[in-house]
Amino acid sequence: MKPTVLSAKGWAGVALALGVMAVLVPVLNLVVPEGSVLHLSDFYVSLLGKILCYAICALAMDLIWGYTGILSLGHGLFFALGGYAMGMYLMRQIGRDGQYKSDMPDFMVFLNWKEYPWHWALSDSFVAQMLFVLLVPGLLAFVFGFFAFRSRIKGVYFSIITQALTFAAMLLFFRNETGFGGNNGFTDFKRILGTPITTPSMRVLLCVLTGLVLIGFFVMARAIVQSKYGRVLQAIRDAETRVMFTGYNPVAYKLSIWTLSAVMCGVAGALYVPQVGIINPGEMSPAASIEIAIWAAVGGRATLIGPIVGAFFVNGAKSWFTVAFPEFWLFFLGALFIAVTLFLPDGIVGLFRRKKEKHL
Repeated sequence: MKPTVLSAKGWAGVALALGVMAVLVPVLNLVVPEGSVLHLSDFYVSLLGKILCYAICALAMDLIWGYTGILSLGHGLFFALGGYAMGMYLMRQIGRDGQYKSDMPDFMVFLNWKEYPWHWALSDSFVAQMLFVLLVPGLLAFVFGFFAFRSRIKGVYFSIITQALTFAAMLLFFRNETGFGGNNGFTDFKRILGTPITTPSMRVLLCVLTGLVLIGFFVMARAIVQSKYGRVLQAIRDAETRVMFTGYNPVAYKLSIWTLSAVMCGVAGALYVPQVGIINPGEMSPAASIEIAIWAAVGGRATLIGPIVGAFFVNGAKSWFTVAFPEFWLFFLGALFIAVTLFLPDGIVGLFRRKKEKHL
């Protein structure tokens, strides 16, 4: 019997998530008065939108690490590239509302540039930049993965190379002459598609859109892992050499899922930037990429829902810790990862599954 993408309970969960994102969040923020205990503040809408973007990255990590056995410590690069593609468009939307009242972004005026660099040629086109959100991370991932997988680089060596790639890109983007704002990156956005970006309705719209994209990616990922293609990916994770002897080419499978995962992170980055209001090379730091792996591990690899849970749990804890005990956050994060590795190898979702099985 051909496996279904989701069970009846699964589809009910998807419908519930759609209802929460499309109806409940807008109503609680825009309709319920601020004085009510049920009101969802603008701060929490922004926080929710940001964590939803992180959840997309965690889901992308699960496809390559949880189901294919490829641990990437460089996915922050693809996230940042998508963010920069969106940021370039948003910078062009500022127009003459910047500090220097120029058609060019403030950082270019400050550096005394007279014309846009070549890679800014289509930055005033929303459609073109959205294509770049998909194409730039996807093309870089494809080229890198093609040579890495053909050379049979795997395991810790692959992880180290991805981290080195991300670090090199971060150093490149820090340079002013690259045309990406240097250390400060892009910020002070005003509009998107001609509409003010800081209004409550736009903030809610971006949050809802992010949630819908996450739900769509989750259903797509579920369809992938339930298909024959997904079963081959899991076979590659468990015994790649045996897969080769059965006539399959692991390179093609690994390269395709690796590229798809990078594109998903690029989309997450593009949704992240207008909600947070800034993109800079710090998003490419090795620590940012390691955190993506931590979200997947904490939630539970090879479960799809687990990394999403992990992203919400870790970033929710981070939001509280960095306010209450800012100096202890990194210690907590390290302790959490060690504890999960030692005591919860299947993550939070795995713990609940074991408890559920005990009660059956």
